Amino acid sequence: MKLTTLAEPLLEFGTGTHICPRTGIEHMGVYDQRDELRRTELRIGVVGRGEGVDLLDEWLAHCRGGIERKKESQLLNLFRGFGGINQSYGFLTRLINSPQYTRTLQKSEVTAVVKLSSRAERVERAVELYYEQIRFLAENRSVDVIVCVVPNEMFDSITVSSADEDEEGELEHNFRRILKARCMHLGIPLQLVREKTIVIIKQVGEQQDPATKAWNFCTALYYKGNRTIPWRLVEDSAKLRSCYIGIGFYKSRDGETVSSSLAQVFDEFGHGIILRGTPVSIDKRNRHPYLSEDQAYELLRDALEEYGRALQHMPARIVIHKSSYFRDSERKGFLRALDDKGIRTKDFVAIIDTDIRLFGDGDYPPKRGTMLAISETEGILYTRGTVDFYKTYPGAYIPKPLKVTVYEQDSSLESLCGEILGLTKMNWNNTQMDGRLPITLECARKIGDIMKYVSPTEKPQVSYSFYM
Repeated sequence: MKLTTLAEPLLEFGTGTHICPRTGIEHMGVYDQRDELRRTELRIGVVGRGEGVDLLDEWLAHCRGGIERKKESQLLNLFRGFGGINQSYGFLTRLINSPQYTRTLQKSEVTAVVKLSSRAERVERAVELYYEQIRFLAENRSVDVIVCVVPNEMFDSITVSSADEDEEGELEHNFRRILKARCMHLGIPLQLVREKTIVIIKQVGEQQDPATKAWNFCTALYYKGNRTIPWRLVEDSAKLRSCYIGIGFYKSRDGETVSSSLAQVFDEFGHGIILRGTPVSIDKRNRHPYLSEDQAYELLRDALEEYGRALQHMPARIVIHKSSYFRDSERKGFLRALDDKGIRTKDFVAIIDTDIRLFGDGDYPPKRGTMLAISETEGILYTRGTVDFYKTYPGAYIPKPLKVTVYEQDSSLESLCGEILGLTKMNWNNTQMDGRLPITLECARKIGDIMKYVSPTEKPQVSYSFYM
């Protein structure tokens, strides 16, 4: 066994590099500022009731002007103030919202939804209410992203079942997932917020301070509205050009039918392509889903063809991240697809939870990046843990490491764990630099949440911005 601490991966921004997304954007600007097609104005469509629209107007005004850091904390790097969003600083763009881009829900419509007897009915009616207004904006206004402001009482009514309601055995009804799936064909990404989360004063029980919320909110809006990336991993010119593929599984809405597989592809710079797989089998011994040899072959073949269409070249190396162990049938299918495409360098990596825990020095858990190599093909990796740059462990619970098992290995375990650590920083829905899962599997999980609501006859969007 060998214990090491991996270096925190560097991110590239407009004029330099840094390990922290917030610090990098603030001091060096967004990475894609050099892209002449990048939007320097983001037109924000808004759907919500009158009070919610007013709250969003106030929140956007605060975001434009900047929000002070959490004063009661001495952790300056963890609780960084938000310097604002404008065309001369940081994000180098401005947010435009106006009554022309706004569709207001009537109070009576919201009340009617809340009064419906079953949660399933409330969810379906709320989706219809928002869908009609979103569709109007998408079809009649030139907007880049649409913010849906959900009233507090409506949110409570569509997320909590009545005490006398027994919905066991019914279809899953998730408002956010249904709405995103329903609106996917309109081609405009959505950002959902609750009224109480865009109040500038921190609310009781909230974990995030206003400045942190502004960082995450504006980064998500920027990525969704621009379809480009605000940061990327620093390119290692000594490495082969790699394509990272995440494979996950999701259950159907009734929870009973066979799970389906999905894959999403990222190049080394974080550009993603979403694919939907086919129904798969379930292992009767442990209830884990798995791919047949032909399914594995077709899934990777389709992923590589989509990659080729998007980037106009084949990668020199393939890395497959999977949220379960690789079966022989899956390995054979993947190898066939790689052979067909003439790709020789590959690493198949299973990334799963583990009950193994390590202990850090003193009161804090092990450092993020702590890696215990059990063998050449198996190790334990802490993607969450104490962060020197933050001078603390930023989590609320004891961190759980990941177990990393490598198959068809052409790279060292340490190198693969370093890549996983880097890919945990590529989620543009969050600017804290210590994500738990690599974007490959984080995205695969979020895709599955929404894909179960997308009709098999409908072609899903290929951009991650429609699922986050």
